[in-house]
Amino acid sequence: MRGTAGNAALPMPFFILTDRLFFPDARQADREGLVAVGGDLSVERLLLAYRSGIFPWTVDPITWWSPHPRAILEFGNFHASDSLQKLLRRRQFTITLNQAFAQVMEGCAAAKPNRRETWITTEFVEAYTELHRRGWAQSLECWQDGVLAGGVYGVSIGGFFAGESMFYRISNASKVALFHLVNHLEQRGYELFDLQMLTTITRQLGGVTITRQDYLRRLKKALKKTCNFT
Repeated sequence: MRGTAGNAALPMPFFILTDRLFFPDARQADREGLVAVGGDLSVERLLLAYRSGIFPWTVDPITWWSPHPRAILEFGNFHASDSLQKLLRRRQFTITLNQAFAQVMEGCAAAKPNRRETWITTEFVEAYTELHRRGWAQSLECWQDGVLAGGVYGVSIGGFFAGESMFYRISNASKVALFHLVNHLEQRGYELFDLQMLTTITRQLGGVTITRQDYLRRLKKALKKTCNFT
């Protein structure tokens, strides 16, 4: 899951995409992980990107990335602290699937006291909402007293799930959402849970990094599976 996208000048050289539906091999990424620049955020291009081990991060310009190392969360390795375990036992949140996808994205995009910028722009909200409408993007929501307290969303293809972002309005609701999402994916037979880039929070929850080569190998295997999110 990604942090705020920077506005630094792009490294050179990089592959410039045209209208043709194509990506270079993810292994051709530069040492920062940049694969290509340009193209669009159409459903078809987004699906090709994820199947190729690539994801978009900015819109002006559109940039496409495949970092090395790559962050994942191994099923069965979710680490819940003592305080989080107590919170889970209290069951103070109601958990739903795909009941408020757009609201979850908007929650992830909202400004926070310690984060003035976000990579989740209007263009991303529109693109991933269309992915959701077409059945390729999913959300898990945490509710308290009928109010959305937190959630997480991502892209689901075969036995692969790419966690895009999570948010909370009530303390630890995002961690509860991620816990339930990991359990749900495991029960549904998913093979690979992609975190893309490791953050302080995802590291605390059990996220690890693997090489790009290992990630691409595992992605290829996961995409061959047939898993239903709901």
